[in-house]
Amino acid sequence: MKDKVALVNIEGPILHAKQTVDEIKEYVKDKSIKAIVLRVDSPGGGVVPSQEIYEEVRKAATQKKVVVSMGSVAASGGYYISAPANKIIANPGTITGSIGVIMEVPNIKGLMDKIGVKTEVIKSGRHKDIASVFRGIGKEEREIIQGVMDDVHEQFIKAVSDGRKIPVENVKKIADGRIFSGRQALKVGLVDELGDLEYAIKTAAKIAGIKGEPEVVTKKEKSTLLELLNGRISESVSKVVPKIELKYMYMP
Repeated sequence: MKDKVALVNIEGPILHAKQTVDEIKEYVKDKSIKAIVLRVDSPGGGVVPSQEIYEEVRKAATQKKVVVSMGSVAASGGYYISAPANKIIANPGTITGSIGVIMEVPNIKGLMDKIGVKTEVIKSGRHKDIASVFRGIGKEEREIIQGVMDDVHEQFIKAVSDGRKIPVENVKKIADGRIFSGRQALKVGLVDELGDLEYAIKTAAKIAGIKGEPEVVTKKEKSTLLELLNGRISESVSKVVPKIELKYMYMP
């Protein structure tokens, strides 16, 4: 049986983790798969799905060789999920980094006042409606939210430090949300090498001890018409009514 390299594609915003996690688990169990290449082309996304994928990549890297190939963008959550891989390979022009957390809270109070609509809030605690879109954020609320943001930011820093074996203090110096090109990322230690997807596959095969040309296996994305419609509807709704959540996301 020919040794294989599995290719896992992670494209677009990271909204959910299950599909990617299940795919990685399947390849780890498959004895014919000697290495896994993650093709990451994502600006990041939700904090929790990014953390769940990170954890699965971390576990996979202890059992098989895991190499990340960065596409056009592998920033914020896209970098987060890449950090625990055995090796990270970026293209010279890849946009990566953006180590930080963001939370957007719309304030539609002015609009509500203009059209004469009021909301009545009944709550059990004074902070139960924290970050409500129907009013501005007060000083005390801002401090609470900032405390959460700072804690989640520290989690990001630790994840990069643990995954890349870089001292926490060194990560903190570049963890201010700034982006890097692939070439700049190489200089600061966020990636290991520069190269394209083909090079990443060959590298994965080499460090996994595969001799000759490896067979590359990947899953074709399957979506029903209903799933596609649901995805588009959800995306459209989110543009009109933004979801308030913590994000590891690069948002130019």
